[in-house]
Amino acid sequence: MTKKNATIYDISKKLNVSVATVSRALNDNPRISQATKDLVVKTAKEMNYKQNNLAKALKSGETKNVGIIVPYINTNFFSSVIRGIEEELSNHGYHVIICQSHEDVFTEKKHLNTLLNAQVDGIFMSVSRTTIDTEHIQHILNTTNTPIIFFDRKKDIPGISTVTIDDYKAGYMATEHLIDEGYKNICHLAGDLNLEIYQNRLNGYKQALIDHQFQVKEENIISTGSSIDAGIEAIKTLWDRKSIPDAIFSASDFAALGACQELKKRKIKIPQEVAVIGFSNEPFTQFMELPMSSMDQTPVIMGNMAGKVFIDHVKDNSSGVSIEKKVVLAPKIIIRKSSKRK
Repeated sequence: MTKKNATIYDISKKLNVSVATVSRALNDNPRISQATKDLVVKTAKEMNYKQNNLAKALKSGETKNVGIIVPYINTNFFSSVIRGIEEELSNHGYHVIICQSHEDVFTEKKHLNTLLNAQVDGIFMSVSRTTIDTEHIQHILNTTNTPIIFFDRKKDIPGISTVTIDDYKAGYMATEHLIDEGYKNICHLAGDLNLEIYQNRLNGYKQALIDHQFQVKEENIISTGSSIDAGIEAIKTLWDRKSIPDAIFSASDFAALGACQELKKRKIKIPQEVAVIGFSNEPFTQFMELPMSSMDQTPVIMGNMAGKVFIDHVKDNSSGVSIEKKVVLAPKIIIRKSSKRK
C-alpha cells in the first residue's frame, strides 16, 4: 500500500489538539509553546505530512519564489551572479527559478509571462542584446506589484532598481594600464554596441586615450560578438590594415581568447609585440598557456547586492513605500602576463 500524505486534520485528531494549534505550530507561531511545536513537527514527519505551499502562498500573498532571466548560463559570470543571488535569498527562505533568453527578446518575453503566471515574488533580469523596445517590461511595472531588478545589462526604466559595475571606469582602467605599460596603438574589440555596458566600456577606452594625449582612431574600434570566433575575425580584420595595433583591449574575455589564438597562429609574441586584456575574468584566463589580464566584475558580490536590493523592496513595499536603487560596484583589474611588458 502506498503511504498517503496526512493533513493537518489527521495530525489534530492523533494529538487531540485543535486544527488551529497544529497550523500555528507548523508555522512557528510564537503563541505556541516550543514543546507543542516540537511534538507537532515530529508527528507531521511521522505521518508524511506535506505542507500545501500553494495554499500558504494564497494566504500570505508570497510564493517565496523569484525568477532570474539571463542571456545564457554557460559562462562563469552569469552562473556566479545567480550563485550570489541564491546565497543572499536562501537566508530569507526564497527559491530561484532560472530562465535563459538565449539573446532573444521574444524568448525573454515568454519567460517573463511564465514567471508572472507562477506568481513569483520578484524578477531579476540581465536583458538580451536584442531587447531594444522595453514595452514588455514597462507593462509589468504598470500592471503588477512584482519588483524587477536589473543586473549587469540594464535599461534605464524609471521604477526599476539596478546593480551594475562601473563599466566606464573599467574601460578607462584597462586602457590606462596598457598606456602605462608603454603601448602606443591600442585597439578596442567593443562588443555589441546595442548594449549600454559595451557603450560605457568603449567610452572609458576613448577617454583614457584622450586624457593621455593619444588620438582616438575609429579604425581601431571594432564592434564584435562576445565569442572566440569573433576575436579571431577581429584580428584578421586588423592585420589587413596598414596601422597594426600593439595592444588590444577586448570588452569580452572570449573575444580576447580568440584574439590570442589568432595572434599565436601568426607567430606574434604576446605581450612583447601585442598586449591583450579582456573583460570578466572568466576562470580560463588564469589557466591559459600565457595567463591573460582581465577586468573582474565581482559577479558573486553583484548577485549578493541584487538580492539585498530585492529584500529592501519587500520590506519597503510592506510599509507602502516605493523605492528605486542604483547600485554601482567598483571594477577590479587583474594584471597577468598577457599585458605586462615592463
